[in-house]
Amino acid sequence: MIYRFPKLTTRVTDLSGYFIFITALVLPISLLIYSPVNLDFSRLVAFTNFTGAEGSIWPRMEGMFLPFITGLLLSIYTITGFDGSAHTAEETHDAAKTVAKGIINAVVYSAIFGYIMVCTFVLVMTNLAEGVKQGLGFFDALMSSLPTGLRTILGITIFILNFLCGLACLTSCSRMMFAFARDGGLPASGFLRKIHPTLKTPVAAVWVSGALAVAATLYGDAFFVLAAGSAVFLHLSYTMPIAAGLLAEGKTWKHKGPFSLGGFSKILAVLAVIGGAFVQFIGMKPPNEKVFYLMIAMLIVMAVFWFVLSERNRFKGPPIIKE
Repeated sequence: MIYRFPKLTTRVTDLSGYFIFITALVLPISLLIYSPVNLDFSRLVAFTNFTGAEGSIWPRMEGMFLPFITGLLLSIYTITGFDGSAHTAEETHDAAKTVAKGIINAVVYSAIFGYIMVCTFVLVMTNLAEGVKQGLGFFDALMSSLPTGLRTILGITIFILNFLCGLACLTSCSRMMFAFARDGGLPASGFLRKIHPTLKTPVAAVWVSGALAVAATLYGDAFFVLAAGSAVFLHLSYTMPIAAGLLAEGKTWKHKGPFSLGGFSKILAVLAVIGGAFVQFIGMKPPNEKVFYLMIAMLIVMAVFWFVLSERNRFKGPPIIKE
């Protein structure tokens, strides 16, 4: 679908954003309307340590600090949303300004509506302790309060939206694979950067991305580790250039583009690096310790490619285009 019907894929992924927004409004409103309990807003400011409890996926953690920062894992997975703004930079008009604004808007809106949705889940839950016992099935328990017809429609809609999100991720992956291969940054770059003469799409990159996506689902445990690991790696991929920019700003990097944070640049960069370090820590602590092993394995593989297979001699960096 991605390479055979590029225009249809573009239209579907564009429309999916509106459907996601509508569903993100209808779901919490419906849960609040049909809530089986009276809304108790004190739940939003009450802290209870449920780690290690029956049904909890988290091992027991004493105190409140570790459980609190572990809860920040929720924000890790939202990066794939505003990350999409950066993926389309090459196809965006006035990208130097528009992409930066798109990323900021995506972060702000996801924070607002995501927080509203999470608060709704807490408010409509019959009993928090019982909700924890439900484990990963807590969402089905929340949906049970809705009328059958509405619950069915929302369930089907959420399923379709997840499919469309997967399609968007696959499209993004193939786009990045082509971009890296175009600049010679991947093994078999000559094959992966080929464009179909008629369809004008990177067919090889699309098929390889699809094959890798299917392979990732063949083993359940590996799928969960890969999902968490990908989120951690995405944060690392953002933190590294921010840290590099922080060290270079005012030294080797003196000229900024049309979108600038001005005097807040270094302050926000420091906060971003600290936040990124926190994300790496909580993303690899139990029960996600396998993500740490995945990180070590990836570093070893990349070191082998770079030093042993002489990739550093072949790849001299992306081509510099002089205006």
